[in-house]
Amino acid sequence: MSADPAVLSVSRAERRIEPFLLVTLAGLALLYLPTLWRLFNGLWRDEGQAHGPMILAIALWLIYRDWAQLRQAGEEFICRPVAAQRPALWVGGTLLLIGLALYVIGRSQSIEFIELGSLIWVLGGALLVLFGPRALRLAWFPLFFMLFMIPLPGLLVAAVTMPMKIAVSYCAEWVLYGLGYPIARTGVILQIGQYQLLVADACAGLHTLLTLEALGLLYLNLFRHESLLRNALLATLIIPISFTANVIRVMLLSLITYYFGDEVGQGYLHGFSGMVLFATAFILVIGTDSLIRLCVREKSSEVMP
Repeated sequence: MSADPAVLSVSRAERRIEPFLLVTLAGLALLYLPTLWRLFNGLWRDEGQAHGPMILAIALWLIYRDWAQLRQAGEEFICRPVAAQRPALWVGGTLLLIGLALYVIGRSQSIEFIELGSLIWVLGGALLVLFGPRALRLAWFPLFFMLFMIPLPGLLVAAVTMPMKIAVSYCAEWVLYGLGYPIARTGVILQIGQYQLLVADACAGLHTLLTLEALGLLYLNLFRHESLLRNALLATLIIPISFTANVIRVMLLSLITYYFGDEVGQGYLHGFSGMVLFATAFILVIGTDSLIRLCVREKSSEVMP
């Protein structure tokens, strides 16, 4: 009784890919575990960067979720003729070299956003070399999602954060004043009643906006709507949704301080307002998505005879 050639080719592919996969994982651990350990004990302890470990964990889970498809793509890629593999090997090798060069530069110069950002290049190159182009297409979102965990340069954060804080402060003042509260604003300082509140980076900064944007994009990836227009529209609306959630957080802290005092507003309820921020943003994303779906459904019913 003869064995199925297809089964034999897959078995050979599994035997060939396994050693290279183990070597790749060992190399990644050797390079990046010290980097991650340093970030866990340093930059990622900061409130503005605390989303980094969460983004990394979600990205790794997304890769694990699609691992069966990635493995199948790798088996099919290895079984192809060498001539057909060569373009992917060249491109993947180039990505690996770029990633390793960025790692060396970032590590030697203590530039954390270059050092950690090199992980995306290295993972992309390794996927292309080991599993082929289809695997890279399958894993594009986890790799893209990792961009949100990269610490941005301080000059860029400072340049973008101040206009955002002023805009959030202005909107919070405008809404609360319209509701009849005794509130005034000077720059990013809100005066409500007898209390003064400084709108900090964590309340309305670039890091918060990026975290909320990542949350919205994750929602899009998990639900995977078929309509490209609907996905693009929701992804665009995530930016004003994130801004609105920041305004709601500042308003909430202002009202807590006004009614219960500065000690309560800057105490445990200040940390709780961060959870309110993300819950508000998530509810707004779901509500906006439902509204878009309703509009699309009504439009479709009008078109149909």
